Amino acid sequence: MRLGLVRIALECEKRPSKKISVLEEPIWTLYCNGRKSGYAVKRELGEEDLMVMQHLYAVSMGAGVLPAENQDGELTYLRANFQRIIGSKDSETYYMMNSDMNSGPELSVFFIRIG
Repeated sequence: MRLGLVRIALECEKRPSKKISVLEEPIWTLYCNGRKSGYAVKRELGEEDLMVMQHLYAVSMGAGVLPAENQDGELTYLRANFQRIIGSKDSETYYMMNSDMNSGPELSVFFIRIG
């Protein structure tokens, strides 16, 4: 990530009738570096997802490209160590940690329940 820090914020509305973990929320508004970028939806692991995870089983850290098996194109992946910080019952953050540990995180993912 030579271009600098990337901050992804996923925000959802607090629902008073539901008492679930912040990561269990089904629908999110997505912000990337402070700009609204769209929406995200929680989904179940599919067969194609499982195949990708099996291919990456031996990869502990790094980035690369996998050829697509059923269609034209490629799949770009990033595998790294993340530090998890729980701020409250309505917020969690994951920081991608560099292997050199000298600089700060290049990628931060924030899960925030608001309202």
